[in-house]
Amino acid sequence: MLFLCQLLVGLVFSNHTMAQGGTDTPVNLRSAVEIADQRHHLLNARRYEVKAATKNIDVIRYIKKPAIDASYQANLATANNVTGLFYPDGILPISGPPSYKNDFTPVAGSAASVLLNWQAITFGQQNAQIDVSVAEANSKRLGLEQERFKNKLEVISKYLDVLLAFETQRIQEQNIKRVEVNLKQSKVLSTTGIRPGVDTALFLSELSKAKVEWLNANRGLETEQWLLAQLMVIDALPIPTDTSLLHTLPTLPFVDTFLTTHPYIQFAQSQMDVSRSKEQLLKKSYLPKLTLFGIAFARGSGVHANGDVKMLDGLGLSRFNYGAGVQLVFPIMKYGEVKKQLQVQNLLTEAAKETLLESNTQLLAQQRIAATTFTSSLSIVAETGRQLKSAQYAFNAMQTRYTTGLVNLSDLVQVQYSLLQAELDVKTAYWNAWKALLLQAGVKGDLNLFLNEIK
Repeated sequence: MLFLCQLLVGLVFSNHTMAQGGTDTPVNLRSAVEIADQRHHLLNARRYEVKAATKNIDVIRYIKKPAIDASYQANLATANNVTGLFYPDGILPISGPPSYKNDFTPVAGSAASVLLNWQAITFGQQNAQIDVSVAEANSKRLGLEQERFKNKLEVISKYLDVLLAFETQRIQEQNIKRVEVNLKQSKVLSTTGIRPGVDTALFLSELSKAKVEWLNANRGLETEQWLLAQLMVIDALPIPTDTSLLHTLPTLPFVDTFLTTHPYIQFAQSQMDVSRSKEQLLKKSYLPKLTLFGIAFARGSGVHANGDVKMLDGLGLSRFNYGAGVQLVFPIMKYGEVKKQLQVQNLLTEAAKETLLESNTQLLAQQRIAATTFTSSLSIVAETGRQLKSAQYAFNAMQTRYTTGLVNLSDLVQVQYSLLQAELDVKTAYWNAWKALLLQAGVKGDLNLFLNEIK
């Protein structure tokens, strides 16, 4: 498996200029989020689990209803029997009075019944079982919401990565054009004798370097596109249409959000609720149960009251009976077992409580970090903008001085690299600003804080 993964990576890196396997698909950010939410296999699996947990509530509620079983049997066996006690585990008893002797003649027998059995009063145990099933279904639902939230965060983050990869490729392409202009100019200058002919060779080398960087950027772009396609579950390269994101800055209006509404907190809270509901079920499990039962039954036997044996007569029903009663069962020895189980469940509840507190602590810390990161990213964008303006001015000035023979080639190349880096830094700064806003939305548990900024 490792070899196959290495081979796949090698093919991706070596064949990035080959034809792409899927058709390019323009997609905006909101559509990408919606498509991924609808088609992601793991989310669909969680949706089925939620439906199953919800259906299980109906199953638990149905158990409260009386059980009515109808049965009929026919058999063939000897009629030998003795009185006395025996433990019936693994033994099919033969009913009736003791026989005078062993007689191995088979005799037919039959029986039929309708039995009603209803645990009418369980002193809250059945309701506790329903509460557990409701809490588990709610936990499954909130678990799905948590997974959906995480998936949306991943899609938005990867969408931004694809946008940055597109910008990186575009900037590298612009750099190639600048080098080509310098190469053309150096040929003219070398012909006129203003610049040495070696400059042309050096510019050819710089052009090759620029093309290599463009190829690397192209490979990175296609890789990011396929990762986004994987999240969206599509067999095509997505082309982001919200290209203005890396040309504008987001704003962050003050939004007072409560951690209790965060999907992560709600899921952790639901886990603690499930644990507490199981505690209540355990407390109810050693209480008595009142069962009502009623039966109408009939028997048939090939052995008659006078001792005559007529084998086939047993296939018909000859005696009919009915009965009804009430049974109160108190599990005397159950208390000790339940007490120990409660100790275990109490510890699990405390563990769930600590998990909830840890989630709160982490989100509070991340909120502070996110606020600092966002403020810092806006300042960085302003600085990189000034850096780019200075680099553009320096490049234009140096290019003019090069054509007049005042500076050498290495000075021009150095300034050109500075300009390239400044262009990349600006786009990275914008990308970081949007990532910082996404982090803010993530720790606040409200992705609309990000999506509402998209014009």
